[in-house]
Amino acid sequence: MDMEERRIYLDHAATTPVRPEVEEAMAPFASERFGNPSSLHAEGRAALEALEAARESIRTALGARGFRLAFTGGGTEADNAAILGVLLAGEGGGHAVTSRVEHSAVLNAMELVRRLGWRSTTVEVDGGGRIDPRAVEEGLRPDTRLISIMAANNEVGTLQPLREIGEIARARDIPLHTDAIQLVGKAPCALDSLPVDLVSLSAHKVYGPKGVGALLVREEVEIDPLLRGGAQESGLRAGTQSVAGAVGFARAVELAVAEEPGEGRRLLAIRQRLRRGLEATVGDLRFNTPEEGALPGTLNVSFRGVNGEALLERLDRLGVSVSTGSACNTAARKPSHVLEAMGLSPEEVRGSIRFSLGRSTGEEEIDAAIRRVGRAVGDLRRIAGTGR
Repeated sequence: MDMEERRIYLDHAATTPVRPEVEEAMAPFASERFGNPSSLHAEGRAALEALEAARESIRTALGARGFRLAFTGGGTEADNAAILGVLLAGEGGGHAVTSRVEHSAVLNAMELVRRLGWRSTTVEVDGGGRIDPRAVEEGLRPDTRLISIMAANNEVGTLQPLREIGEIARARDIPLHTDAIQLVGKAPCALDSLPVDLVSLSAHKVYGPKGVGALLVREEVEIDPLLRGGAQESGLRAGTQSVAGAVGFARAVELAVAEEPGEGRRLLAIRQRLRRGLEATVGDLRFNTPEEGALPGTLNVSFRGVNGEALLERLDRLGVSVSTGSACNTAARKPSHVLEAMGLSPEEVRGSIRFSLGRSTGEEEIDAAIRRVGRAVGDLRRIAGTGR
């Protein structure tokens, strides 16, 4: 098929296709190796062996030997389990600190914290979406029991200063939770060397299956289970595990971590090509992703004089898949709380599009996408009478 006729998928931050190697690893556990890992017979023991091998594979790949790993139903559950689990483990709840640019899974969990009668403080960010560690320190109180700060922002790609924030948390003996769902496979991960205590992960962001995630918890951190029932996952999460999902997750993480150095450099070069091409072809725009200190494959752009949803729909018809921000918030058609926190005007927030690159993105795809974006933006500006 000619490049001009092919669809171009630039929404890898929302989800990724399952890799063939991952499908191959999962396949036996949907048929002949179907046992329940909690069963004591041969089929159950085989399933348990595969589950534990997957657990150890992820811990090894991420340099997380000092962590327990509980498989979850996804990243949202992992975020909720971390936040509520730590506060439930402490007598009388307590206080938590987070930021305005967190994923909705964290922000809505914090809202529940407040409804339960506990307290939370939300810190601001700068114009690049970055948190000042001093703001986190200033938000701490004598009863603070948790800090929750994401590793990399899902809308603009900004990397947060986890080491500095972690050192502040360690000095106060406060656990630090980080949503690292966008980080794996895009930046180096050596969790044992980072001062973090709870880490949320998701498989479908790294070419693994949907419906499986993980929560890593340092050995010394006390946490109550969010889901209660059986004794699965060493008491951290009740419910029969998806063995196929765990096996696929592990294979996806292994591949993503092994390929990250080369893939990160490649994506950064392609992102720069996209940035330069949009500047030259479209103009009158604002780049919301920092040039430094951001994920290599994320570029958030505001097109002035254009509505982001209208641009997304037009690009979809032209064969380009993008997003106006987080897939979770896009479904509710809410303006980006991340861009609002960064100080963008309402017009700039409404005109924003997130391009997120991945393994299928090459120079040909980027060049074709630039041409289609130029056509779509030009059409919309002419319709609105704002064409330059």
